[in-house]
Amino acid sequence: MGVGPVGRDEVLRVARYGAAVELAAESVTAMAVSHARIRELAADPKPVYGVSTGFGALATRHIPPELRTRLQRSLIRSHAAGSGPEVESEVVRALMLLRLSTLATGRTGVRPELARAYADLLAAGLTPVVYEYGSLGCSGDLAPLAHVALAVMGEGRVRTADGEILDAADALARHGLGPVVLGEKEGLALINGTDGMLGQLVLALADLEHLLRLADVAAAMSVEGQLGTDRVFAADLQALRPHPGQAAAAANMRRLLADSAIVASHRGADCARVQDAYSLRCAPQVAGAARDTLAHARTVAERELASAVDNPVVTLDGRVESNGNFHGAPVAYVLDFLAIAAADVASMSERRTDRFLDVARNHGLPAFLADDPGVDSGHMIAQYTQAAIVSELKRLANPASTDSIPSSAMQEDHVSMGWAAARKLRRSVDGLTRVLAIEILTAARGIDLRAPLSPAPATAAVIATLRESVPGPGADRYLAPEIAAAVRLAATGALVAAAESITGPLD
Repeated sequence: MGVGPVGRDEVLRVARYGAAVELAAESVTAMAVSHARIRELAADPKPVYGVSTGFGALATRHIPPELRTRLQRSLIRSHAAGSGPEVESEVVRALMLLRLSTLATGRTGVRPELARAYADLLAAGLTPVVYEYGSLGCSGDLAPLAHVALAVMGEGRVRTADGEILDAADALARHGLGPVVLGEKEGLALINGTDGMLGQLVLALADLEHLLRLADVAAAMSVEGQLGTDRVFAADLQALRPHPGQAAAAANMRRLLADSAIVASHRGADCARVQDAYSLRCAPQVAGAARDTLAHARTVAERELASAVDNPVVTLDGRVESNGNFHGAPVAYVLDFLAIAAADVASMSERRTDRFLDVARNHGLPAFLADDPGVDSGHMIAQYTQAAIVSELKRLANPASTDSIPSSAMQEDHVSMGWAAARKLRRSVDGLTRVLAIEILTAARGIDLRAPLSPAPATAAVIATLRESVPGPGADRYLAPEIAAAVRLAATGALVAAAESITGPLD
């Protein structure tokens, strides 16, 4: 890791797949130079925020040298005030890497030894225990970052790579590591950052990029199974409204439906269908708008990954300046925006599923796709499950970033709530995965019931992959395990991979 920005793929490798981190020589040098400047200011009788003063609303108090180690230690202990469920390990590892990335820029004034302590913790697979609640998304993700810093000090608890929870001091000792004693400004440098919300944004971007391809797969299967037309996805029609995401989604739909005997069966002049319902016809418009939203969020993430967020910062010319770069508004806004997009994509998916089950709209399929309607209920309640999730996603789409609760005796009188936006987006991503999986489960059953007409090669490959875990149409079975299997295949990428084995990489 050098002084430049960490990439999104690197965040994923470290956070999700356990990769280790090494500090480049340029980072060590940059940190040593800025730390020397902090040592100079620590000896200056003039107060410098975070170096020789208290914090927040207590910044007016000058702290004598003999109390400054205690000042930094007390800062971390007092700010490690999280509560609620434990945060996922991949989120904490992303947070740690991003804080380390800022330290490595040399703009924070910390010793290289402190950055190495973070790198050592990541390499050892030790993940500090962080809790759901505690960050307002301004002055950094204070409480989550403080729980990490506490572990580096040898306090608090950590989770090992095997999932065991240990006292931090014992875990460090087991891996041949020692606790760090914080010097001037170092505690402050460990907690002033948007790293928690940014890490979750990067993880969500990767998940949503996959899920939007899955949404195209699901929509194509629904168009096919409900005897819809593929003519509306023609490139020249899409070009009349040149949104790039829409063009990509429509191109995917064309490739997924290519050579479908089901679609071809009603393509002739004798077809009485004039227009498909919006949930079928407008699938690229909605999935495309979500893609364009994702592109904007990706731009914000790249800018934030290139940032050195701390307060105060050590500038290249040696000044130590207070600033407001820790405010999470840029990240919070796009986290909320993505939750809106996820809710809308899921809402359209649920409407397509419902059409399969209604004899007035499913064009000849049995009621609820049941084997013996009345005796059997088919997928009736699968749609209930889907609808319940969609309702939850609509609630999660309400923005967190429009709220603000003043703190620190009104010193921090406007906050971003970016951490809260990130937490609800994670739930939105999970919900969208489940909704799309249920649509594919239902669409596969509907397509099977169109036999002897055969589906497109791409959708047939998806159904074949699903059928390895879930049987085809028949009398009612215990449905929850089948939904769980579909969700697993959706989440692991197996369903998209099956489609892409025919189409090549989808956009």
